[in-house]
Amino acid sequence: MRVLVACEYSGTVRDAFIAKGHDAMSCDILPTDKPGPHHQGDVYDMLGESWDLIIAHPPCTALTVAGNSTYGEGQPKYAERLASVKWTVALWEAMKSASPRVCMENPVGVLRRLGRMHAPQFVQPYQFGHMEQKKTGLFLHGLPKLKETNNVFDEMMKLPKNVRERLHYLPPSPDRWKIRSTTYQGIADAMADQWAK
Repeated sequence: MRVLVACEYSGTVRDAFIAKGHDAMSCDILPTDKPGPHHQGDVYDMLGESWDLIIAHPPCTALTVAGNSTYGEGQPKYAERLASVKWTVALWEAMKSASPRVCMENPVGVLRRLGRMHAPQFVQPYQFGHMEQKKTGLFLHGLPKLKETNNVFDEMMKLPKNVRERLHYLPPSPDRWKIRSTTYQGIADAMADQWAK
């Protein structure tokens, strides 16, 4: 099957599908971190093609509730939040026109309230074998909910909070945003196992 992984520079999800024998390509305005099929440019460049499945990770900085102190109503960058919601909802609609099956990943945010999107499925890394917490929403079109593969919650909860919430406690660095936005391997593998039918 043909799979487009939009707004992905890491190659994590793309390579999970390639490992299962699928024709997968990532697309991002950034170059890919790992060698492999990648279009560096605008995601809309790729939506004129036919795809069996599209998985997208659009920018979330202005959309997440974690940014409310900066992007919330009455805050300095609220207009940026509204523009980001408009762009992301338009991308969602364009992807649904390009493929019968679409997943759009985003953190807990404002897309449902401000963009009138349907409720997402929320997943956690610990449901897929990672000893960490990071609640992530999956907006699904034509796809079943992702099923957990290896729930390690009880074991994870024995760890200190700064370990199980590692991404929250990352110190400032030039790559902090990149580390925080990379898909967990266990989630990528579950997508390739369960959605590549």
